[in-house]
Amino acid sequence: MRTRQPTTALEDQRIPVQAKLAAAWTSLMFFYIYVDYFHLYQPGAIDQIRGGGIFEFDITPTLMTIFVAVIGIPALMVMLSMTLPARVNRPINFVVATLYIPVTVFNAAGASSDWALYYGFHITIEVLLLAFILRSAWTWHRTAPSATTPTRHEADHAQQKA
Repeated sequence: MRTRQPTTALEDQRIPVQAKLAAAWTSLMFFYIYVDYFHLYQPGAIDQIRGGGIFEFDITPTLMTIFVAVIGIPALMVMLSMTLPARVNRPINFVVATLYIPVTVFNAAGASSDWALYYGFHITIEVLLLAFILRSAWTWHRTAPSATTPTRHEADHAQQKA
């Protein structure tokens, strides 16, 4: 019979930067969805939508297209964070997250002081998620090629010879 050995500490596995970025964009997307859903509970919100408006804006195809773009870009960032090569992935995550901070803060436009806590809380969480994305992209570790590791050009050249 085999006796199980007790472990003293949990092992932290190194998570690839791409996975951290995709997880952060996914969290942001879930949060966007829930915040928009909870907005419907505000008194008069559904009546305003039925009347053809959202905040101070008329509901038009242009407005709805803007909304799709605002939500679609972070949705694409989930997939792009996992599939793009690092040299492209890093700057795209950095730029998109930077551009989304003012988009996030704009969500408070037109809000009454009664709802300041609600908007302040959700904007703070969204900005913290975007800050995590910025930090992850900014601090993405670079690996220096070792003397024994061929460069990409050398590897391609060796493959062509074979």
